[in-house]
Amino acid sequence: MNMITFMIAMSLALSIILTMINFWLAQMAPDQEKLSPYECGFDPLGSARLPFSIRFFLVAILFLLFDLEIALLLPLPWAVQLNTPITTLAWASVLILMLTLGLVYEWAQGGLEWAE
Repeated sequence: MNMITFMIAMSLALSIILTMINFWLAQMAPDQEKLSPYECGFDPLGSARLPFSIRFFLVAILFLLFDLEIALLLPLPWAVQLNTPITTLAWASVLILMLTLGLVYEWAQGGLEWAE
């Protein structure tokens, strides 16, 4: 029981010390780096009604589609061990074919071209 009390006291003391160090060392005044636009390129303090690039949106949707494809196809090596692996592989092939046809269609329509 004595060791548990000691461990709880040490964790509490360490938590208090780290919290005090954080408040002491923290930078309270925002600098130019913190006030600059962040990763998405929008000004965080500006208007939220700026026009949004539809091309960026389409590329993001394509990324999500192919990311979803990878998530759906990831269990395929384990699906071979099922009772009907041919059915599983046929459905995976249909999925890949549909996504490939969608990509070819998007490419043919010029949706992947950045220059206008």
